[in-house]
Amino acid sequence: MSDQMDTEKQRASAWFRELRDQIVAAFEGLEDSHSEGPFADQGAGQFEVSETKRSSADGSDAGGGLMSVMRGGRVFEKVGVNVSTVYGELGERAQNAMAARKGLPGMKEDPRFWASGISLVAHMQNPHCPAVHMNTRMFWTPHGWWFGGGSDLNPCLEYDEDTAHFHGVQKAHCDAHGEAHYPRLKAWADEYFYIPHRNRARGVGGIFLDDHNTGDWETDFAFIRDIGEAFLPAFVPLVEKRRVDDFGEAEKDVQLVHRGLYAEYNLVYDRGTKFGLETGHDANAVLMSLPPMAKWV
Repeated sequence: MSDQMDTEKQRASAWFRELRDQIVAAFEGLEDSHSEGPFADQGAGQFEVSETKRSSADGSDAGGGLMSVMRGGRVFEKVGVNVSTVYGELGERAQNAMAARKGLPGMKEDPRFWASGISLVAHMQNPHCPAVHMNTRMFWTPHGWWFGGGSDLNPCLEYDEDTAHFHGVQKAHCDAHGEAHYPRLKAWADEYFYIPHRNRARGVGGIFLDDHNTGDWETDFAFIRDIGEAFLPAFVPLVEKRRVDDFGEAEKDVQLVHRGLYAEYNLVYDRGTKFGLETGHDANAVLMSLPPMAKWV
């Protein structure tokens, strides 16, 4: 492994942590500023932060990260913001998946890997506020490096203007790197976040990419940073607008049923969930995306 790649990996890991700090501060700011409407009388939520560890087969250091979870806040019913940097050797199932997806026939001969990233999922108190998912990451093996990630909006009560704002911010950040990116990443998200057994998308989409490597690390790192930096301006204004809207039992019921879709997708289809569990990462951190309450009809 070259010294340059070591430096690049450190820069990526540090940036994911920086983005995590920005998001945690912004979400706690939303909690502190929520002084009217439903849930305003209860205490502002605070993140509980704990260290996570990846377990390796031989007991050696395999990395870890921080899991930050807020429950029962004024605005957020449950939100998790995780950041991690893990490394070691991929197991056989993960090797096969990597070889198939990235075309890496040498994975069995040298299964070393390194991965760092940030992942968040927010489930909201008010049904008018959309749930949301975001992650950005870098993955390395001796065969190459790749960036991936994106964000998608998951409202139970859809508002066309909210969807347009969310996509518009993401498009602007993608367009700074070329106007061909947003249509491709939007279509990728529409395909990736689809639930086949329900014949529907889990939300109103967003952007998504994986296995991104143009051969220019600096260019690709700048692109993934802009994807991450699009998140707060795309999402926070929607929360600020919707968090004071009145709702009743009917709206809450719609929210709980919609959360069932989210749980089904993450447990059955999501590659990140499967990878985290198969590579020995902290199960609580991997599954923090699940909603606090859901129902099925």
